[in-house]
Amino acid sequence: MNFFIQFLTYFRILISPIIFLFITVFDFYGFAFLLFFIASASDYWDGFLARKYNLESDLGAVLDPIADKILITFLIIGLSIELSSTFVGFCGGLILIREFWVSALRDINARNLNNDATNVTFMAKFKTSLQFFTFGFFMIGLYLNNSLVLFISNFFLFLALIITLQTGLSYTIATFKK
Repeated sequence: MNFFIQFLTYFRILISPIIFLFITVFDFYGFAFLLFFIASASDYWDGFLARKYNLESDLGAVLDPIADKILITFLIIGLSIELSSTFVGFCGGLILIREFWVSALRDINARNLNNDATNVTFMAKFKTSLQFFTFGFFMIGLYLNNSLVLFISNFFLFLALIITLQTGLSYTIATFKK
């Protein structure tokens, strides 16, 4: 079971560049969405199974958020290129800055034995779910060639950005509060 749980995390890492290529090179939006949907589901299942079977590990705790960041990075870059969207690129860039910043905060807190400051919160889980939903919605818009769906996706992206920045601020305050 432990191997399967780790495989789900590795799967997200390995499938990310393939999703990128399906979006940007091959215009296989349906396949990209399907792989992304499976990758998104794997994020839920690896955590659920690890907790259920008490197989949580330090490696899993480190790799799981990295796998999410890799997937999100490939999606942001791929969608920015495919949509020729400065808005997606800018919002995506801010989202990535927050992700790297929180990783740095987690490192600082680990060194200072203050891990509670950056424990994953409900809002952070919601943030990831909203990001995944938003990028999936963009891919559906591409697949359907529907400008209204793509336009609405921009609103979801902005909402995801606000929640992403808010959770990053919360982690920052908790880290530096003395």
